[in-house]
Amino acid sequence: MNLYLGIDFGTTGARSTIIDSQGTIHCETEYTFADAQQPELPSVWQNALWAVIEQIPATIRNQVSAIALDGTSSTVMLCDTDGIPVCEPILYNDARGAAVTQTLRAIAPANHTVLSATSSLAKLLWWQDFRGFTSPLYFLHQADWLAFLLHGKLGISDYHNALKLGFDVDTLCYPDWLIQGIAGPVTPKLPQVVAPGTPVGKVRVELGDRFGFPRHCTVYAGTTDSIAAFLASGVNSPGEAVTSLGSTLAVKLLSHTRVDDSRYGIYSHKLGDLWLVGGASNTGGAVLRHFFTDAELHNYSTQIDPEQESLLDYYPLLKKGDRFPINDPNLPPRLEPRPTDSAEFLHGLLESIARIEARGYQLLQELGATPLTKVYTAGGGARNAVWSAIRHRYLKVPVVTPVQTAAAYGSALLAKQGSQSILDIRF
Repeated sequence: MNLYLGIDFGTTGARSTIIDSQGTIHCETEYTFADAQQPELPSVWQNALWAVIEQIPATIRNQVSAIALDGTSSTVMLCDTDGIPVCEPILYNDARGAAVTQTLRAIAPANHTVLSATSSLAKLLWWQDFRGFTSPLYFLHQADWLAFLLHGKLGISDYHNALKLGFDVDTLCYPDWLIQGIAGPVTPKLPQVVAPGTPVGKVRVELGDRFGFPRHCTVYAGTTDSIAAFLASGVNSPGEAVTSLGSTLAVKLLSHTRVDDSRYGIYSHKLGDLWLVGGASNTGGAVLRHFFTDAELHNYSTQIDPEQESLLDYYPLLKKGDRFPINDPNLPPRLEPRPTDSAEFLHGLLESIARIEARGYQLLQELGATPLTKVYTAGGGARNAVWSAIRHRYLKVPVVTPVQTAAAYGSALLAKQGSQSILDIRF
């Protein structure tokens, strides 16, 4: 039997899902970053990768013929020519790129996707300005480096991860303005970009021996965590969308029309002949977990009437700065006034996040995306029925939980499709 392994790296940990040719799940594993002993992120990620693989029974690992991996969008790193990280990665929501806004605007076209303090290109320019390059270094995304650990081919990315670096998905190359804009005495090495699902290379022999993968087991180009969750959802018609309610809030609407507008943190990913239009906010589950345990979230949610509007108007963030639908690295959190009743406070938080989500979808449609008809929900927030009811009140379209919600399942589908067009996964 041929089995297909998808590995997801989200903001809180790594997960794996193994499916067969019918999409049936044979195994799922998980590793939480909080369990890590090392403070350095690359070591945490590498150990998490090995851990989720080691947890898979050997009898299943030796039937895995394809692997695909997803990572958080715009989490980036610098590596030497051996693939060894030379400094701490910069995470997806790190807005230090605000310091190079002037440089970014001078080289990029107006309203381009990269014109954000958290874009991959903003982080690369920050490294150039504040660190400098004295030797050739590879600029990689989280998913690029983790896949390299598996196949050993350094400097390969996919065009979903590379979008916020400035890769042009129309011409399938880096634009001249980008190449010229990063040129210097020592220019960083940008990854070669291929379509998600493209075969990159077989699993390294030593890893095959260590984990018992077949010799023919191949690693395929991956995607971002939110697109992997989208692929898992089962969306099949323009107008349908997926909201990922994980540590952060990400929305993706399948559209006939492409929409890109950096003023609001909106961008479009290529998906065959269609577009995934959306954006990602820093609000979400991480804010809820800052104030409540899982047990408290469950308990207080049962005390909320989802049909009763909360008058608390928050903008729930853990620190200043958001990306979408307000793209402002200095946007302050708004978490006051805080009522003494914890259930009332949670109601205000859930309602406020729902308002941000609804405003995001409204904005996508105002700018020309296909009108919203249904929202699938992925991530941990999908399990909260009260929150779903609140969101339905704001979105005014059906809000449903798909059979599969795990990003790792979407990456497993990508591995299963192999070198076929990503369009063939669902459409």
